[in-house]
Amino acid sequence: MARRLLLSLAVFLILAAPAAGDDIHHRKAELDSRIAGLQSKITHAKAHEGVLTQQITAVSDKIDALQGNVARAQSQLDTLEGQLAASQQKLDRVTELYKLQTRRLKLLRKSYAIALKRLDRRVLQAYETPDPDAIDVLLSATSMSAMLSDIEYLAQIGRQDKHVSDQLDQAKRAMTAARERTHVLKGQVAAATAAIRRRTEQQHAVTVALISSQQQLAVARASKRDALASVQVNVKEFVGEATQLQAASSALEAKIQAAERAAAARAAAPSSPSSSSSSSSSGSTGSGHVSSSGLIWPVNGPITSPFGSRCLPNGDCSFHPGIDIGVPAGTPIHAAAAGSVIYAGVMSGYGNLTVIDHGNGLATAYGHQSAIGVSVGQSVSQGQVIGSVGCTGYCFGAHLHFEVRVNGVPVNPLSYL
Repeated sequence: MARRLLLSLAVFLILAAPAAGDDIHHRKAELDSRIAGLQSKITHAKAHEGVLTQQITAVSDKIDALQGNVARAQSQLDTLEGQLAASQQKLDRVTELYKLQTRRLKLLRKSYAIALKRLDRRVLQAYETPDPDAIDVLLSATSMSAMLSDIEYLAQIGRQDKHVSDQLDQAKRAMTAARERTHVLKGQVAAATAAIRRRTEQQHAVTVALISSQQQLAVARASKRDALASVQVNVKEFVGEATQLQAASSALEAKIQAAERAAAARAAAPSSPSSSSSSSSSGSTGSGHVSSSGLIWPVNGPITSPFGSRCLPNGDCSFHPGIDIGVPAGTPIHAAAAGSVIYAGVMSGYGNLTVIDHGNGLATAYGHQSAIGVSVGQSVSQGQVIGSVGCTGYCFGAHLHFEVRVNGVPVNPLSYL
């Protein structure tokens, strides 16, 4: 945009200036040089565009490749998580079985202890009151069947006591062995579960790293796409500017040809006192000259944007033909020196613009005004209020855009203020 502002003002000053032969030829050469520079910028910008396009393609390929890796890693993670859940369930069942077997073993131990106490009590009773022998049973029996029943009863009591004791002991031993096997199985399942958990955690870390890399590449691709869009915009601006400069160059060429024809006609015509007088008076502006003290500041404020080239991170540069002075809207603008107003109106980019000719090829320009206080042809004195600060045209906040031009070419205002 700054380049377009410079172009518009330069074209206006060039076409509005007197058709002085050498000066016009100089400006024409300068304009053609700028066109060549723009063509070089266009070539550079298109090459940069090609590089960015290749980089975006490469990053997109990496993202696509990572997408497959992420999918495989996620699938492996899902499988491991399923195995971990199944192993954990098995461990829970084995743990519950071990607890149940522990309770049953405790119960068997308690029952075995009770049986032993009963057996001990019966032995003690037999010792204190001996059991009747077979003769006593025979003598006391009232019949043969009664005698056989009593003998069998005594034998059954002994067998039953020993059988109960043996059964409890066997059950206790079997439960102890089963509990020990369950304990071993529990340890094995716990170890397997821990191993699966470690593998799951490792796979989760791998998956997270892949997703993070994919996201970083996506951010990088988005950044390169933004840079590509910026380069493409700059290419369009360069092409448009070059087209406008070419048109201005053609117009200037026509003006040079007209000036040459006029000069040739004047050279062929006989000289006269009036023409001699006119020639001797040419070059005087009648509007005053810049004093030896130089230009005064049009407003008092900090410089928010300096004079000169301003480059983007992608290497594209633009030229800022003046300085921006940050002051509030409505601040009065003072003429930097005495002179004659040669432009007062709206110009693309500059908004409300005033241009003052100070003579000897020196001119100053005041852009983005909220209101213009002078008119074309008006003579102004140094320090006179010529307008108010605003934000018209291409700007992002109230400030004064101030330019100093020598023979239409922008120069650093700080060298004159």
